Amino acid sequence: MKKVIIIGGGIAGLTAGIYAKRCGFDVTVLESHSIPGGNCTAWKRSGYLFEGGMHWLTGSNPKEPLYKLWHYVGALNNDVPIHYKEPYAEYDHKGTPIRIYRDIDKTEKHWLDIAPEDAKEIRALCNHVRKIKNLVMPVFDLKGLKVTKKFKQPLPMLLSSLGALRHMRKINKIQREEYINRFSNEGMQDFIRAHSNDKTGIRFLLLTMGTLTRGSGGYPEGGSLPFVMRMAKTLKGLGGEILYNTRADHVVMENGKAVGVIVDNQQMDADAVIITADTMAIDHLFDAPPAAPWLDKMREVTQPIMTTFVSLGFDADLTKYPHRYIFKPETPIKLDKRTYGRLVINNYADNPAYSPAGKTAMTIMLSGDTYDFWKTAKENGTYAQEKQRIADDVIAAVVAQIPEAKDKIEVCDVATPLTYQRYCATWRGSWMTEMTDGAKIKPYPPVIEGLSGVYFAGHRMMPPGGFPVALRTGRTAVQYLCRDTNTIFVSED
Repeated sequence: MKKVIIIGGGIAGLTAGIYAKRCGFDVTVLESHSIPGGNCTAWKRSGYLFEGGMHWLTGSNPKEPLYKLWHYVGALNNDVPIHYKEPYAEYDHKGTPIRIYRDIDKTEKHWLDIAPEDAKEIRALCNHVRKIKNLVMPVFDLKGLKVTKKFKQPLPMLLSSLGALRHMRKINKIQREEYINRFSNEGMQDFIRAHSNDKTGIRFLLLTMGTLTRGSGGYPEGGSLPFVMRMAKTLKGLGGEILYNTRADHVVMENGKAVGVIVDNQQMDADAVIITADTMAIDHLFDAPPAAPWLDKMREVTQPIMTTFVSLGFDADLTKYPHRYIFKPETPIKLDKRTYGRLVINNYADNPAYSPAGKTAMTIMLSGDTYDFWKTAKENGTYAQEKQRIADDVIAAVVAQIPEAKDKIEVCDVATPLTYQRYCATWRGSWMTEMTDGAKIKPYPPVIEGLSGVYFAGHRMMPPGGFPVALRTGRTAVQYLCRDTNTIFVSED
């Protein structure tokens, strides 16, 4: 039995481990944290669970190819409730709620009631969503691979997805401000501005709405931690090993082939190594930084997302507020050189895993590369002070917006990019990736010429990143491994 060491115990690493084990390999996963999951993570504080990874799940719809993969790795099963809260999101514009429903017809009618003067553009936007809603992530088997059962997708689904992709390419050419100015209603302008940015244009809004419209984007009860714990349980049940609090220091290469991994000055022998750690920060694993055209391109077009998470636990039932709630605080929040004129709340009040009955866990996300600010604060001794300042400002804004929250805060927790760097070993503490101009929706190859027996997977390996990419690339890495070792790939039933 050939030995495979997997660096990283996030979704990609666990996925690779499960597939490799089912294909007959001896598997050991090295995870630097004390729990599995990587960026698919959450943490407990005084009876509350604060989410730091999952905000909705692509592939929660049984009709999608990814759904079968999530079941295969154990992340989902028939006993896991999937929440589809309505409305999905709400933007408060001067007291007027502007909402996104999972039913695109309902969203269209709602928007037309708010801004009848923008009827033409509203209908055009909703038609964009209808045309791209079937843009699902396909799953393919590697050419020339021996498989127990070829993964098949219905031809109509493939054709529909290709049509959606062609339409999405047209949307990608639309400049954000030019598009916003097509609307005359101030609320609609503000709403679109709140769901987009200059780097990604309007595609994030449309892709999100498309995912919701096709019945995906549900939320597994309990979010990130139970999700990855089920995957870890699946791997262990197959006989795989996960070593926690174990950081890989170096990949041992002999004559261009991987033969092991150095951990705490000791070599762990291996016939192959799958690296699922952040591809932006893997140079230290080799004597010379790995070089490949795809790796250069990936690092060129990748736009990592860094976020400061302010999590709050309320002794109040706030289920009347949507899962995603956006508003303008009376006083903008200042962090480093950034000013946040809008706050984004993720509300977990209706998910019983996050708080005791009658209480609410919320997370406010302040996205932006503030890594250097927090690193400096850590070095000069003001880290705790700055975290408290941000927490106080956010609390004041939330309480002013949500009257029921006044005097009801029981727990407050702040996680910075340094937190993610420490626990998830990510580049500059980033936890997600934006799809920027120049990035194409296709995977990078999981191998580098000259590094035999080394394979790569993870959410950076295909724009726009995220859990589905980690899942698919973990599977693909094992398919390359099987092809190279003339092993039959044990596919999904």
